[in-house]
Formats: sequence, structure tokens, C-alpha cells
Amino acid sequence: MQITCPEARQMINQGAQLVDVRSPSEHASGSVPGAQNIPVQVLGGHLGSLDPSRPVIVYCASGGRSAMATNMLKSAGFSDVRDLGSINNYYNC
Repeated sequence: MQITCPEARQMINQGAQLVDVRSPSEHASGSVPGAQNIPVQVLGGHLGSLDPSRPVIVYCASGGRSAMATNMLKSAGFSDVRDLGSINNYYNC
């Protein structure tokens, strides 16, 4: 499910988990404060670092990887997963 920037900011303030699914080098070049970097390529092996009872918001560079991550998390049993799409969506509101 897509999420707008104002909705994402509100959910983050209420304790949602924020996951940057870009590469470590992309994450290091700039990320949303508080985001956990779990590249989409290794997300399946790191599900234990996320709490399935809390909402998860994912983002990437353009929206493709975040959409894949959203589907992966939902398939793994995470019930409240939101796709912010591009990191720019967070900074453009």
C-alpha cells in the first residue's frame, strides 16, 4: 500500500519501523533519519530484525525496490507494510 509523506511522518512519530531497502552505499550517501538499512536483495534473510507486530514503512531510490520489499514483507506475514516509494517523497513534503 502506497503512503504519502505526511502519513509516513506521522506513523514514524508513532513508532513505525522505517526501512531503507537501497544498497549500503546509497544509504551512506543520505537517508531518512532513523531508517534501518536492509537492502532488498538480503531482506528475506533479515526479517528477524523487524517486529511483525509494528507497522513497517519501506523506501528506495525510485520506488521499484520498495514495491518488491513491500510484497516480500507481506508474504512473510507482516500485516501493516507501507510503501513510501522514493526517498525523495519523504523530503518533498
